[in-house]
Amino acid sequence: MLLKFVLASFVLLSCVRDGRAGITSSFVRPQWPSEDMPVDHEVFAIPKGYNAPQQVHITQGDYDGKAVIISWVTPDEPGPSHVQYGTSKSRLRTSKEGTVANYTFYNYKSGYIHHCLVEGLKYNTKYYYRIGSGDSARDFWFETPPPVGIDTPYKFGIIGDLGQTFNSLSTLEHYLESGEGQAVLYVGDLSYSDEHEFEDVGLRWDTWGRFAEKSAAYQPWFWNVGNHEVEFMPEVGELVPFKNYLYRYTTPYLASNSSSPLWYSARRASAHIIVLSSYSPFVKYTPQYIWLKNELARVDRKITPWLFVIMHKPLYSSNVAHYMEGEAMRAVFESWFVQYKVDAIFSGHVHAYERSYRYSNIDYNITGGRRYPVPDPSAPIYVTIGDGGNLEGLASSYLDPQPEYSAFREASYGHATLEIKNRTHAIYNWYRNDDGKRVAADSLVLLNQYW
Repeated sequence: MLLKFVLASFVLLSCVRDGRAGITSSFVRPQWPSEDMPVDHEVFAIPKGYNAPQQVHITQGDYDGKAVIISWVTPDEPGPSHVQYGTSKSRLRTSKEGTVANYTFYNYKSGYIHHCLVEGLKYNTKYYYRIGSGDSARDFWFETPPPVGIDTPYKFGIIGDLGQTFNSLSTLEHYLESGEGQAVLYVGDLSYSDEHEFEDVGLRWDTWGRFAEKSAAYQPWFWNVGNHEVEFMPEVGELVPFKNYLYRYTTPYLASNSSSPLWYSARRASAHIIVLSSYSPFVKYTPQYIWLKNELARVDRKITPWLFVIMHKPLYSSNVAHYMEGEAMRAVFESWFVQYKVDAIFSGHVHAYERSYRYSNIDYNITGGRRYPVPDPSAPIYVTIGDGGNLEGLASSYLDPQPEYSAFREASYGHATLEIKNRTHAIYNWYRNDDGKRVAADSLVLLNQYW
């Protein structure tokens, strides 16, 4: 069975190399209504106890995986900001102090938001941690990655545009039930709180934080912003973009010499992960442009052979929704992605699934050159995975005929996994949420671009 899978995967990979016609899936998803779950749903339940910590989540806290940032919210008063942790559940002998802040958004006042950087951890180790105090204290755990190294195996989950509908719940439960991912690459658009009335925006950030906790408290999520995190609302006096997001979610941006938490990078196992902001300036001379130029030159494929990029807007998509919205960033950065042989780029924004062949359009300019994308063995594979299940529903209309760069596309909800085997091979799977079941609908063996 495994041999059949590998052979089938190499057939798919050969399509990546020579640009054969792609597949438009005929599957029609019978979906639950695209409505947010009611605020009294059990997945949003507030933990028991006075001022009990909630909305707990962790992310990598340094460049190489020996630190985590633990974040949580206390609703009633600041309470303690320290984290107790250790390798034995019954002996949490080490403590680190964090920071706490709160904010207002329109007529909403947030709880007290804590962030605590825990450094100096050992690789390949399970840690238990406790936050809060007295009877309201809560216990969690996480596992650190193996040391950064050329043949280090690791498995990522990939989720985007999740939201908080029943379809969102199906996606997250399928990911959790598989037990396969060790960390999540999140491609943007978290709570979709901006789709609600102004007075409910903050409330829906709280419910989403409690919803995601069942995964995000136990394994690091690499965060990225989408358009629904911008929340620029001058009509109610909210003029600071990303305000809700930036108070609640932090990233290890300083460890990668970034000047903003909206773009950063980290190394984990044998992967170098670069996160870009589609909604921050990125043209020449801007901070994000300069940072990315330096970060790509810093990548050492003899240490981290796999190079992945996360952004929200897809650079290649044949869906009618948001068509060519990523074209400006493609024109600026695509030549670098080809030059440095990025293995894959994961995006969201379009509420459907699509995977490309290796194509590029770097020869085009306004005075001449080829006007269309062409097969390019040095180009990344582009994956659009904005299919987490949010309240805006599926984007079910595609361009017809299917462009040559498009390998597989389907308007269904789901998530993906990316399992790195060694420096040369990784296994990629996209899982469709099919009538409450988790179904592998697109798979391939990914060959490393450098090796």
